[in-house]
Amino acid sequence: MIRIFDIVSKDIRQITRDFRSFMFLLLMPIAITFLFGFAFGGGATDSRLPVGYLSQDDYWVTDKLHDLLADSEVIRLEENPFASPSDLERLVANGDLAAALIIPRGYGRDLVRDKSNRLIVIADTSTTAWTTIEAELLASVSRVDGAARTASLMEELIGNTRTPFRYAFNETLDAWSDPPIAVVETTSSAIQTASDKTKGLAHTAPGMMLQFAIASLLTAAQIIVTERKSRTLQRLLTTSTRRVHILVGHFLAIFTLIFTQFTLLIIFGQFILKLNYLRVPSATFLVAFCAALCISALGLLIGVLARTEEQAIAFSLIPMFVFSGLGGAWVPLELTNATFQTIGHLSPVAWAMDGFQNILIRGLGLESVLLPSAALAAYALIFFTLAAWRLSAAEEK
Repeated sequence: MIRIFDIVSKDIRQITRDFRSFMFLLLMPIAITFLFGFAFGGGATDSRLPVGYLSQDDYWVTDKLHDLLADSEVIRLEENPFASPSDLERLVANGDLAAALIIPRGYGRDLVRDKSNRLIVIADTSTTAWTTIEAELLASVSRVDGAARTASLMEELIGNTRTPFRYAFNETLDAWSDPPIAVVETTSSAIQTASDKTKGLAHTAPGMMLQFAIASLLTAAQIIVTERKSRTLQRLLTTSTRRVHILVGHFLAIFTLIFTQFTLLIIFGQFILKLNYLRVPSATFLVAFCAALCISALGLLIGVLARTEEQAIAFSLIPMFVFSGLGGAWVPLELTNATFQTIGHLSPVAWAMDGFQNILIRGLGLESVLLPSAALAAYALIFFTLAAWRLSAAEEK
């Protein structure tokens, strides 16, 4: 055991000797997290599609249509009473508005009298945004039209004295917002917190943390390569130090580096980025612990395989980009198809991302990270076994 700790101590001193490299591995994930997080929605406050609105009609039915559109969760009305139709057309053409809606004069009265009067819509109908806007406009207009028809029928059947048109119209329109049967979707407070306050950061922060943890293997692998080039490894093998002591010593040194990096970035994410890592501390640190085991074993394998410093650089950067890209560190796997998600889970990064997102985004507990943690531990065992086998084969040669 003393020999193992001697190797760990020696490796850590070498790793931390270059303070600039250590700070690079700590500060770069923070900087990239801010950049990607806010670029993909971390600072967004309203994601609805902007639609210009110009009403040339002052009838009260038209006001009801306006209120429905203003309360929409899909479109955001951009109102300028001084704008002209040509102004709206120019804004749509320039991409400042996704579409524009003009209410022509007399629209409300014609609707009440069951006469046809068309709305004027300015949009690029070839875009996917228009499909969404069209559906929302049709839904709102249909509600107002249906309420007007229902009110007219009630007025005819019951009479003006008992059921005025306006009262029946309002009651019918209100019934849309309070149907007798409705499906209510509820979201846990943990998920609401992640989606409302941190949005892009809840995905980007764990992704960058994992990516730069793999990048830090470059320094650790170079230590083993230097040890082999200086023949220190060969001399160690001729002593009473067992091969397993050497492997475990290097492994624990890399693990200490990675887990320390994880811990610092988790603390930073919790108190600076306001990510709820510590909502279930045991779950968060279990995923971090198993991810550190996996990445450390990968670093040990890279160090054993690499013969030169150039190979150590290549063997470190290639897994960083491949595992991060496939594993969803850059783009959530939920946004890809089922085939890519299956392929992506061949990367250990995908399992680590599953664990962190179960905590940060999905609001789940300790039981939700047991499978991802087990998968990471299995990868760690595979990488460590391959490193031991490769070192043994190299020694026999």
